[in-house]
Amino acid sequence: MTYAQWAVLGAGAISSDFIEGLRHSKTGRLHAVAARDAERAREFARVHGADVSGTYDQILARDDVDAVYVGTVHTTHVELVLAALAAGKAVLCEKPLGVDVEETDAALAAAAAAGLPLVEAFKYRFGPFPDRMRELVATGVLGEIEGVESSIGFDAPTRSGRLFDPATAGGAILDAGCYPVSLAVGVAAWAGEDVASARIVSAEGAIGATGVDEVASAVIEIGAVTARVRTAITEQLPRVATIIGSSAVLEVPNVWGSRTESTGIATLHRTGGASEQVETQTVQPMGAEADAVILALREGRCEVPEMPWVQTRATARLLAQWRRALG
Repeated sequence: MTYAQWAVLGAGAISSDFIEGLRHSKTGRLHAVAARDAERAREFARVHGADVSGTYDQILARDDVDAVYVGTVHTTHVELVLAALAAGKAVLCEKPLGVDVEETDAALAAAAAAGLPLVEAFKYRFGPFPDRMRELVATGVLGEIEGVESSIGFDAPTRSGRLFDPATAGGAILDAGCYPVSLAVGVAAWAGEDVASARIVSAEGAIGATGVDEVASAVIEIGAVTARVRTAITEQLPRVATIIGSSAVLEVPNVWGSRTESTGIATLHRTGGASEQVETQTVQPMGAEADAVILALREGRCEVPEMPWVQTRATARLLAQWRRALG
């Protein structure tokens, strides 16, 4: 097999995790790393065994790079995505794709014009378990979908850095809240709802001393589906998700998995009291999302079924509404 050659843009912790995930890929291999500082890129390449390194412009200009992973701060995502697409590369971009609706739309339009894959990297969407979750919702096993409840939150070790800096689009909603919002959008879409109609019904939260949202919650309406989501960067929140149907409830104790292993277990509670375990194989989710990008590239597709653009757009709109609601 001829492996696709990946370049990683950004020399931070999330890029290191992606490189580890790429070792489990069936279709691609690490080839290059890039950073704004060429020396930092060189050291990062040495640590991770990349063949070449350089600045973003230098690496994107190379003909031996097929796809790029964007693992930089939120405010540089779209800048790098547009440059990579213009250079003819498939793109996997860390969430959120854009910090607002306009950035997100610009990136998707550029990918469509280039005819290249662009995937928002919600890693929990890739692998056997999310496929099974989609099946349970779409085939009516849960009955009519009525609600989704989910949360994700952590207590950051310091109150400084990109998470707490408005200049880098810090805050809980964009950094972590995008997960439960994207899940709500996904479940509604699998249930056949028009996610373009999604809207924030109510929201509350707290803005911290640095000016970013530190805790937040919202109620979302997507057709007949009502979602309740919570997020935080200053307190630990459960990672559980509950999908509520008229015939059954699916409870997932750790719907987001981790950067090294996807979720593989849930409990299906049927109306009337009977319960059963839902189990699947687990995968390295970052390797799985990389494979989805390369498969799309080889098949001439711009999108992947795990995170289609209509859901990326709907998620971006809801995140923007949520942030505006908190001022």
